[in-house]
Amino acid sequence: MTNLLHQRCQALEGHAPMSPEAIHDHLAQLSGWQLANGAIEKTFSFRNYHETMGFVNALAWIANTEDHHPELRVFYDRCVVRFDTHSVGGISINDFICAAKADALVAFVA
Repeated sequence: MTNLLHQRCQALEGHAPMSPEAIHDHLAQLSGWQLANGAIEKTFSFRNYHETMGFVNALAWIANTEDHHPELRVFYDRCVVRFDTHSVGGISINDFICAAKADALVAFVA
């Protein structure tokens, strides 16, 4: 499969969500992400609020650039990130692209 980190999100209006097999294959490429109620989700842990907010702000910038926005639950020392694609009614390649980019951020804020 193509390196997710170097891909860009695309408009997917009218496309079908990924098959369970494709979701499983893509989850195998990422560390710590799991299927959770029709989305992919991961908890990122940090040492303090400052690091958590650095991650959240950087992820917000990436999400805006990719035009693919996650659901975030922010706490003092962690952030739960959840991706799904509303326009397809499920999980798409865009979710995995952004998940890979969120993983790459951790090296810069922690």
